[in-house]
Amino acid sequence: MYSFFRPLLFKLDPETAHHLTVQLIRLAGIFPPSRQVLQARYAVPEHPVDVFGLHFSNPIGLAAGYDKDGIALHGLSTLGFSHIEIGTVTLHPQPGNPRPRVFRLVEDRAVINRMGFPGQGADKMEKQLNKKRPRKLIVGVNLGKNKDTPLEEAASEYTLLVRRFMPLADYLAINVSSPNTAGLRRLQGREMLEGLLKAIAREREKLISRDGCRTPILVKLAPDLAEEELEDALDAILRTGMDGVIATNTTLAREGLRSKHREETGGLSGAPLRRQSEEILRSVIKKLNGRLPVVSVGGIMNPMDARARLEAGAALVQVYTGLVYSGPGLVKQMIRMV
Repeated sequence: MYSFFRPLLFKLDPETAHHLTVQLIRLAGIFPPSRQVLQARYAVPEHPVDVFGLHFSNPIGLAAGYDKDGIALHGLSTLGFSHIEIGTVTLHPQPGNPRPRVFRLVEDRAVINRMGFPGQGADKMEKQLNKKRPRKLIVGVNLGKNKDTPLEEAASEYTLLVRRFMPLADYLAINVSSPNTAGLRRLQGREMLEGLLKAIAREREKLISRDGCRTPILVKLAPDLAEEELEDALDAILRTGMDGVIATNTTLAREGLRSKHREETGGLSGAPLRRQSEEILRSVIKKLNGRLPVVSVGGIMNPMDARARLEAGAALVQVYTGLVYSGPGLVKQMIRMV
């Protein structure tokens, strides 16, 4: 069915098509008849994974950026995902970067985006998370700073977000690796990252002491880090007691692309990111040596890609651009293979 609809969707502006599909899946999840049809069509067998102190029904999740404001959890949960990472959420609402800001590279099975964390902000996200959620679905919240917040004040903003969402999320993801907010990736440097994560760890300890709530906190890294930068980032993550690593975000690399959009600025996702993301995954797993679990994301386009990441040692995998090109049956196909 998706092979029929995809050419129609691809005639639309990519961002318009994305908003349309999110709204359609949101509506499908609201009404019991349509929700039951989707559940029957995309039902997947249990393939449980226990990690970060959480129970996942299978290892396949939806990466951050697809459902930015957490509005379509019920619909998306019918597609077989064990977990959905919503956001990136910022403390205050912001429009993001000017349009156009999403580009399909069809020849490369890729997407470039320079969204810049558009969203309705923490207040609206909090209201969404206080609504009834799908049973068994793990919901992660991806946190980022507002565009106009100086890097020197980033720690205070992230800790406010941690305070808001720790009681509401199953896990939190600290996004310091998007290439679409000016200067954000500087937070991956050893000194700045350790300072940021120490502040977050202190805030978590306060919440544990007060409420007994110890929500796992993961850190999402870029695929463009040099070897020494990666070692520094992982050392900071370990030293501050974080619970896991998400590898990787989108890339600034453009090697080997054929599409006319290849020179657009922003983060590249999809098939061209596969090798780079897999190499970073193997490096991260080797350096961590079992001390923390790793979630793999980036360039996972088909069941073979998902299986390769799990065999390389990832605890979980997440998809996004693969869903754009392969459609809603992708999770079911992956579960059959893993």
